[in-house]
Amino acid sequence: MIARYTRPDMAALWSESRRLALFLEVELAATAALEAAPSSPVPFGTATRLRQLYAQVGPLDPMRVAECEQRTQHEVLAFLEHVEEKLGSDARWLHFGLTSSDVLDTVLALQLREATQIILRGIDDQLLPALRRQATAHQLTPMIGRTHGIFAEPISAGLVFLGSYAEIERAKVRVQRAQKAISVGKLSGAVGVYGSGCFSPDVEVAALSSLGLSVESVPTQVVARDRHAELLMALSLLGSAIERLSVNLRHMQRSEVSEVEEAFAPGQKGSSAMPHKKNPISAENLCGLARLLRSSASAACENIPLWHERDISHSSVERVIMPDATTLADYMVQRAAKLVGGLSVRVDRMAQNLASSGDLYASEKVMLALVRTGLSRQHAYELVQRHALACVAERGGPSFLDRLQTDPQVSERLSQDVLHHCFEIATHLQHVPTIFARTLPE
Repeated sequence: MIARYTRPDMAALWSESRRLALFLEVELAATAALEAAPSSPVPFGTATRLRQLYAQVGPLDPMRVAECEQRTQHEVLAFLEHVEEKLGSDARWLHFGLTSSDVLDTVLALQLREATQIILRGIDDQLLPALRRQATAHQLTPMIGRTHGIFAEPISAGLVFLGSYAEIERAKVRVQRAQKAISVGKLSGAVGVYGSGCFSPDVEVAALSSLGLSVESVPTQVVARDRHAELLMALSLLGSAIERLSVNLRHMQRSEVSEVEEAFAPGQKGSSAMPHKKNPISAENLCGLARLLRSSASAACENIPLWHERDISHSSVERVIMPDATTLADYMVQRAAKLVGGLSVRVDRMAQNLASSGDLYASEKVMLALVRTGLSRQHAYELVQRHALACVAERGGPSFLDRLQTDPQVSERLSQDVLHHCFEIATHLQHVPTIFARTLPE
């Protein structure tokens, strides 16, 4: 799945070679901060010499680290062994006073910060603009609104896209908040109290600041996992927002609705058995992936309650869900943007569906107009409902408007002008520009 869906920048981020490079980046930042501390045992300039040598000898070898790990059964010790092979005696100062999770969690923070930045860039550059274009293009395109899947009252087609625009904006803000929450590292040792005597809170702040990270306020051996769960919950809500849009677009593509249509490329096939088929495959795909994305949030919540100062039960889970969830979220953003951007909005079919409602959409306005004349709401409701249900039962009979006009209980209270005004589509959509203005103020 990862290989098939991952874009190059996301694939590079989660590659083993990039992870090892980040391991070394964290170790060098820690060493540089430590050598600058008063009474430091680390010779001044060690980090600079190591960095210069690293630039000369080239990148670390994931295969060699894997080979060392086969023997050590410990990934950080295998990494350090390989680094010492590459960089020589100065490398003994790397990892001085640290524990493995100092490196692992700080590197994970760097990866997640970058992964969320990729996702946010896709939202801002592709998905939101695609939704905005469709929304503004159809701001006042009338269509029948539906509740419970049943014809209700008129809306504009633009509101379908504008609602998702606003929801994706909220999802983006949640991801941004979660990005800040996970941009946290720790270099506080085996149980989080700087017990080695090498690092102090000030040295930790200096090292993490150089990486653009904040310090975990109360660490154990690890960074608290509620931070990671917050991110995956935010990504799940982003996925659910995309799914809600996709569910609507799937419904609108049903044969008996046919109000929108996904792009269908030359040479594309819809069915192996039925040549006539053009299926909503992108919308369906996104609905399925949203389910998968939400499952990662559940797993992340299970990772929060670790034993005492740390156990390792979260580690195996995170090696799967962190690359997968960020990759899925990024893919969903890209595919949703392509779906919306290539969507054909069938204005003619929307008009046909609206007309096929038999003007029953005006029932509320007629009822309220009768109430304004002094009729009780209950009486007005029953009066209008009787004619509306008769229209549904007697297809091809008098229209809803005709029935109302010939009913003396209605005609004696409502003039022809007032009654006809209830059926004008423009009155139903008169406040749509206000909704757009408060959602797209610029």
